[in-house]
Amino acid sequence: MSLEPLRLRIDELDSQVVALLNERARVVVQIGNIKRDGQTPIYAPDREQHVLDHVRSRNKGPLPDQCLEAIWRELMSGSFALERPLRIGYLGPSGSFSHLAARRKFGTSVEYEDLESIRGVFEDIARSHIDLGIVPIENSIDGGIVETLDSFFESPAQICAEVLVNIHHNLLANTAVNQIERVYSRPNGFSQCRQWLSLNLRQAEHIPVASTSKAAEMAVQQPQAAAIGSTLAAEIYGLKIQFANIEDNPHNTTRFFVIAPQRSPKATGDDKTAVMFATAHKTGALSAVLDVYREHGLNLTHIDKRPSKQQNWEYFFFVDFEGHRDDANVEKAIRQARKYCLQLTLLGSFPRAKEVL
Repeated sequence: MSLEPLRLRIDELDSQVVALLNERARVVVQIGNIKRDGQTPIYAPDREQHVLDHVRSRNKGPLPDQCLEAIWRELMSGSFALERPLRIGYLGPSGSFSHLAARRKFGTSVEYEDLESIRGVFEDIARSHIDLGIVPIENSIDGGIVETLDSFFESPAQICAEVLVNIHHNLLANTAVNQIERVYSRPNGFSQCRQWLSLNLRQAEHIPVASTSKAAEMAVQQPQAAAIGSTLAAEIYGLKIQFANIEDNPHNTTRFFVIAPQRSPKATGDDKTAVMFATAHKTGALSAVLDVYREHGLNLTHIDKRPSKQQNWEYFFFVDFEGHRDDANVEKAIRQARKYCLQLTLLGSFPRAKEVL
């Protein structure tokens, strides 16, 4: 068979795809006009989930769902830009894993703002300097992210989506591996790549820095230096990926929250709700609250705690469970749980993340 007829057919199909995408974009522009007139938020997580579910249900192959999801996420990113450019804040600098999570969630057509701290993301949401923020909430190896949990104490931000990202560490360097004398990384990067480093770079000095982005910057500036970082850091700082996926645990995953100033999105039928509460320091107080969720058939998916910093031995508990705040059993459970709490704050309801990005 000759390749030329097949390539001509691909060109014809590509022309049709481009025409359809632009026809879709013209509808997006109309939607953007309606949203601006009605002051409706541009980003609608429930609608995003519906679109991706629809794409998956229509996919008959041979392309895998993951491929189509990536295409549609970038398509939705372009749609945001047509409706009104979104400004997304994340824990910087550029090339961090938070930046990577934001890019995979929202694509390349929105505006990004790298901020110096997780608390800074919450503060910029409160000041309306950004439309959305993305913050890490827990890692499958290292557990809960303390700064994120503490930031919820004082912030009115609401959780509107969650993102799951596989954390793959890579050795980044512009020098030959046998010439590497120093490796830069965040402390948890060293701990999560301990086995590989001990086998392959035993002679190199380990130098901890504040971020994987800073590590990449140091590796660029210094000869005979390397960094442990993301593929995005390699792209931004012009470093070669000498070895990919050097982490000890290939299933290392970080969960991120997308936070916004507005109320939670509409129910999708597959949602989670997050609450923060404090109980009196007395026997059975926490058990009473958790029993409420059990009695109403709510499956807990995460629980964490932090000191209240207001009184010794008083804690705030962070819980998320399956269900939406507008579901009847969730409304009843929250109302009943308040009776056993000194304080209970609803942090938001959001679609459950169905794939790891």
